[in-house]
Amino acid sequence: MTFLELDSISYQNDQRTILDQITLSVKQGAFLTITGPSGGGKSTLLRLIASLLTPTSGEILFHGKAQQSYEYTEYRQQVSYCFQQPSLFGETVLDNLTLPYTIRDLTPDQTQMLEHLQMVDLPKEYLTKNISELSGGERQRVALIRNILFLPQILLLDEVTTGLDEQTKTVIHRLIKDIQQKDCTILQVTHDESEIQAAEELLIVQGGKLKQ
Repeated sequence: MTFLELDSISYQNDQRTILDQITLSVKQGAFLTITGPSGGGKSTLLRLIASLLTPTSGEILFHGKAQQSYEYTEYRQQVSYCFQQPSLFGETVLDNLTLPYTIRDLTPDQTQMLEHLQMVDLPKEYLTKNISELSGGERQRVALIRNILFLPQILLLDEVTTGLDEQTKTVIHRLIKDIQQKDCTILQVTHDESEIQAAEELLIVQGGKLKQ
């Protein structure tokens, strides 16, 4: 049984075809890098897999079951999407890292939070830091660890290193490698040449079509 399967997926918006008959099988533990020209449909593909958008036609299967047959919250806990522009809320880093526990009706574990801050080179004092004081790279790191406090089965990364300095990119690349070693399946969209060169498996989305 295929872990994740896209069967003839198309997506239209305002009469314009953004993705056209995309078929893709993804094995568990795979690390796919997706690139291509701007406006070609890369981010749309990730958003469809994340269930943030609904295909105009075709079907997405997760563990052999249709995506729409899953309860929305259940699916999003297993297939987690990271935005290019991280969306933080509340006042502090703690507010953001508490969310994954709240939606699972679990008691927040600050020890686990601090361990994850350490994974992205942020000191423990950052737990109570106001999000308005964070740099762009720090915001992205907090958003990423919020997504992996409870490791999803699939992690979708939408240009998460765009605009970041090289030091922050190195920290995020290290984190992604750690996640992959825990058998998490990763699909990343990127324009970054170093990420494209290092790709284990490279897919190109161009003009709404998928090329391998």
